[in-house]
Amino acid sequence: MKNQFSLLRQRQFLPLFLTQYFGAFNDNVFKNALVILITYSTAKDLGQDPAILVTAAAGIFILPFFLFSAVAGQLADKYPKPFLIKRLKIIEVFLMAGAAAAFFIGNIYLLLGVLFLMGTQSSFFGPLKYSILPDLLHEDELIGGNALVEAATFIAILLGTIVGGIFILKDGGITIISGSVILVAAMGWASSIFIPKGKAANNNMSVNWNIFSASWDIIKTLRPQKDVFNAILGISWFWLVGFIFLAYLPVYGQSILRVNEDVVTMMLTFFSVGIGAGSLLCNRLLNGEIKMTWAPVGALGMAVTTLLLYFYPTNVMPDDVYLDLSGFFADVSNWYVFLIMTMVAAFGGLYVVPLYAVLQTRVKSTYRSRAIAANNIMNAFFMVAASVITLVLLKYLDSIAGLFAVLGVLNFIVAALFLRGRK
Repeated sequence: MKNQFSLLRQRQFLPLFLTQYFGAFNDNVFKNALVILITYSTAKDLGQDPAILVTAAAGIFILPFFLFSAVAGQLADKYPKPFLIKRLKIIEVFLMAGAAAAFFIGNIYLLLGVLFLMGTQSSFFGPLKYSILPDLLHEDELIGGNALVEAATFIAILLGTIVGGIFILKDGGITIISGSVILVAAMGWASSIFIPKGKAANNNMSVNWNIFSASWDIIKTLRPQKDVFNAILGISWFWLVGFIFLAYLPVYGQSILRVNEDVVTMMLTFFSVGIGAGSLLCNRLLNGEIKMTWAPVGALGMAVTTLLLYFYPTNVMPDDVYLDLSGFFADVSNWYVFLIMTMVAAFGGLYVVPLYAVLQTRVKSTYRSRAIAANNIMNAFFMVAASVITLVLLKYLDSIAGLFAVLGVLNFIVAALFLRGRK
């Protein structure tokens, strides 16, 4: 088994790795800058509820994955993937220039329009970045390659979220954010140039441009392939869990732990590092073999560690008083929360990496991009469902801790289903 980090020295892998990292970073810089701008400035100016505008922004970004993933998957199978990636990265540079202009103009509707276009660009890139991996790597390198991509994606989400949130409201913040997203988009395009050339997987296929029938056809085709479809469902569950944690950790920190935004940022950091650590550990445990051995273990680990968060006692603090980093870490028992947070994420990384490898290798190469597209459609559906269901659950639960308890129980069910499937 190769050391997975040796892939970062390979001309076959490094350009794609950098290209997808820069793209994920840019998405999250822009999204979080927009959310912060809406929450603390724009919504008030418009006389709107910030929660409604933020929810609308989340939906606007996810919507293109429903609408365009099926067409994106078909195009990725019909045309050479490196060719399409380079074109998409050029488009990203222009989109980031548009984002900069929208920030300076200060028009929220223009910003939301750019957000929709960014979601569209990401929906076309998604099937490419995962389906090209088996073309670039040997089969025994796929687990390691997926682990690196998954780890880098969450680090990019974290760093992008931090950068977007920290700078947008500072003096000169719009200039900093605008310059950063254009520069990073240009770096992504530059790295994409070095992705090795490849051939089309199925250049004779005809593209179904009807986004609804195309989406249904792709899912219907994959449904009888139980191992592939179960992998898609499993990956979608991972993104549902990740979505809930990233969305509600700030509320958990504010209402249960009674900590300030610096501690919440540190919690998100530990969570992202945990995903990366679990993803990288997976390659070592599987020794490069593509099998689901550790998926039920990962689900079981997520179940146990998520439930442990429920039993952490609520910090009693006066109203509007929150612990900072030094105050929080002064109590050694509080370190437990960060350990648990890291373990939840690490088990998540251990759980999801082999599922991506199964999805990439157990469909025909001529259909691989469409399988990834089906996965993206299901991921988007699960995340939207998560947002709706959690809003309903929170009306009946005492606190965010109760939401984590429900999530922990559901993870036990997912682990049981994987164990049953193996038998």
